[in-house]
Amino acid sequence: MTDNTQQAAASGPNSVTPELPTQYAPAEVEGPLYERWVERGYFEADAKSDKPPYTIVIPPPNVTGSLHLGHAFEHTLIDALTRRKRMQGFETLWQPGMDHAGIATQNVVERELAKEGKSRHDLGREAFVERVWQWKAESGGQISGQMRRLGDGVAWSRERFTMDEGLSQAVQTIFKKLYDDELIYRAERIINWCPRCLTAISDIEVEYQDDEGELVSIRYGEGDASIVVATTRAETMLGDTAVAVHPEDARYRHLVGTEIELPLTGRRIPIVADEHVDPAFGTGAVKVTPAHDPNDFEIGQRHGLPNLAVMDEHAIITAHGPFQGLDRLEARSAIVAALRADGRIVAEKRPYTHSVGHCSRCKTTIEPRLSMQWWVKVAPLAKAAGDAVRDGRVAIHPQEMEKRYFDWVDNLHDWCISRQLWWGHRIPVWYGPNGEVVCVGPDEQPPSGDGWTQDTDVLDTWFSSGLWPFSTLGWPERTESLAKFYPNSVLVTGYDILFFWVARMMMFGLYAMDGTPPFHTIALHGMVRDQNGKKMSKSFGNVVNPLDWMDKYGSDALRFTLARGANPGTDVPIGEDWVQGSRNFTNKIWNATRFALMNGATVEGELPAPEEMSATDRWILSRLDSTVAEVDALYDDYQFAKLSDVLFHFAWDEVFDWYVELSKTTFMAGGRSAEVSGRVLGEVLDKLLRVLHPVVPFVTETLWTTLTGRETLVTAEWPRDSGFRDAAAEKEIGAVQSLVTEVRRFRADQGLQPGQKVPARLDLAGTGLDAHEAAVRQLLRLQPEGEGFAATATLPVAGATVALDLSGVIDVEAERKRLAKDLAAAEKERAQATAKLGNEAFLAKAPDPVVAKIRTRLETAEADIARITTQLASLPQA
Repeated sequence: MTDNTQQAAASGPNSVTPELPTQYAPAEVEGPLYERWVERGYFEADAKSDKPPYTIVIPPPNVTGSLHLGHAFEHTLIDALTRRKRMQGFETLWQPGMDHAGIATQNVVERELAKEGKSRHDLGREAFVERVWQWKAESGGQISGQMRRLGDGVAWSRERFTMDEGLSQAVQTIFKKLYDDELIYRAERIINWCPRCLTAISDIEVEYQDDEGELVSIRYGEGDASIVVATTRAETMLGDTAVAVHPEDARYRHLVGTEIELPLTGRRIPIVADEHVDPAFGTGAVKVTPAHDPNDFEIGQRHGLPNLAVMDEHAIITAHGPFQGLDRLEARSAIVAALRADGRIVAEKRPYTHSVGHCSRCKTTIEPRLSMQWWVKVAPLAKAAGDAVRDGRVAIHPQEMEKRYFDWVDNLHDWCISRQLWWGHRIPVWYGPNGEVVCVGPDEQPPSGDGWTQDTDVLDTWFSSGLWPFSTLGWPERTESLAKFYPNSVLVTGYDILFFWVARMMMFGLYAMDGTPPFHTIALHGMVRDQNGKKMSKSFGNVVNPLDWMDKYGSDALRFTLARGANPGTDVPIGEDWVQGSRNFTNKIWNATRFALMNGATVEGELPAPEEMSATDRWILSRLDSTVAEVDALYDDYQFAKLSDVLFHFAWDEVFDWYVELSKTTFMAGGRSAEVSGRVLGEVLDKLLRVLHPVVPFVTETLWTTLTGRETLVTAEWPRDSGFRDAAAEKEIGAVQSLVTEVRRFRADQGLQPGQKVPARLDLAGTGLDAHEAAVRQLLRLQPEGEGFAATATLPVAGATVALDLSGVIDVEAERKRLAKDLAAAEKERAQATAKLGNEAFLAKAPDPVVAKIRTRLETAEADIARITTQLASLPQA
């Protein structure tokens, strides 16, 4: 606190030491406070309540995961929404839980086994799954404790896991329903295959990066019957079963329908015409390897080509003797060398940079592979998901993201849902000794007897997480929770999983819940990036552990920083200095509230009548209600950055820097006016702490319970806009602010220190600001005129006149020289800019942005000249 704050506190109406320590220590407050919230059940949701429901499910983090900045960002937004709705009187459910993360979790446990010199095959399937459950119990789910650190107000008693008994029943139920409706089938298709994890993986688990490889052009055939193709994967040529050209390509029309010899193999393959081929790309001819490329597979289907697989599950070559047993990359080099020796290489480009898919778990290069897998026929499900947005049942926010959603669901391919893992929901299909195939529901007994076996694959993790909005509420049972909290109110998630998770929840929700979508609104946010806007990556060395920042600055500081950067659908840059700035904000709230308590701020009793209040009191109450209304509108539009900015500037600028400062003279004077202002300040802090609470819950809870003496802010009523507006008071205080700001600017221009006192005469006649003279003098460090006062500078501001005696306060000659130097520089800048803008030849050639920049320089120089000239004129004369 400043000296003036100390003085006000010492002589104010309530000088009893408050219950708040002199400094805010987040580490001492946050942990115990959160546990108290949980113990008292503030975050639990009652399905029997008659309150209107408000439901959000947590995007389930992986059981292997730990809190990263992306989690902290998303959880901050969800927590802010649910805390506000809880305060508004809704029966609020923030549903927690975790995903079993099939590939990631299996990899973790397999690495542990490897340290023991074992593999999962040494244990067998049943024992391995037991080992995974043991790992989950002992080491998994660490993120739950980290969510508590952040302040997540989730209903912990309802925590779910995608492999728990209830959710397993939901998975088996919907699989059976889809199977019976012929929306699940088994077929051989091209999938993303990881030769390290030995499983198919989903599109979202493929990370594309630019790799350096080689592009080789190979001549197939001889003479006029030859044709040249180019490839970056020469090893796949062993599986070529055709060469394709465009039907209208005159260069190759004579070859269509003929056969050509495939180099190195002696096999003859046909030349086919297919419209998929781009005649303008490369040579206009492409090799067709149906078993190792998704586009080639489609060509093969259209032309009845055989599918010739040339690699096993480890990406080891299995065809053509000389290369058999080689890894695919070893084979690539060997095959190119053999083709070169045979005179088949027409051209080589090395290095050739191109986009290559990698497994997100182990970073192994993905191999497109023909494989027998289970698929969901998505066409009718995707249509329903698209229609729900088109007809307005579901809104996507921001709206411009709708196009991306439609681009996906309107062109969705069938979904490969089987994974070659042991950890996960095992596919509920049994095969009989005579070719029988039986899908078993959760209430049915599986077939038994000799020759009956269950499918060895498990389901894609996204299959079970697609049921999340209703499986967590007890579906397929028609539970009270399902009836109360489905559909969810809003889904808050990143735009990066709009396709992979959001679309699947839409499809499954509409299908399983009789056409009712899983949520009314999809609120999409961007990704957290470093302060330079760069993606966070271990390889870049710019990954931040949010726990470190919470340890250093407190959870509220991190949360406020994240919320203040959250513009809908756009990425969020964040740096440590921003978190430090937010820490300063929480400290400001703490210190200002402490000052208020020491000076009589109270929430007891009714607010005094407006006629008892000063203009300053009426102004801050008017601004308070306007701010509450603005924040409400921004919450409803998911504008977290804007609402946080509004709260920051109202709290810091208007409440702490203006209202508190303007009221200090009132508090020092005591009496009824001080009592009125103390009640007004209590009202302002009461409402301010309430509206700040969803974003910065810890510091606001501590301050509010101290201010009010009540139990908790978590379930306190959300402040309403009472409609109090006082335009006259806002205009009057606006004039005071203009006066103070202008004089402060003049003081700074004269080189005066903020605390330096200056004799001054204030003429406020006719301005209506007479009542504020004492406050203005205190804010501006203006002393009474005194004996020998001589006005050396006179400022007309906001209808008032401020005369200052600067003699003995500044070195006039030194200041005159400094200003003269600045004036000369500004005049030189003006002359240069004027000369350029007067040069017709320059204007004819210079780009518009360059000309605009020079015009701006001219405007700035002219403004500087006017300002400096005024300052020089205001200096005392020698």
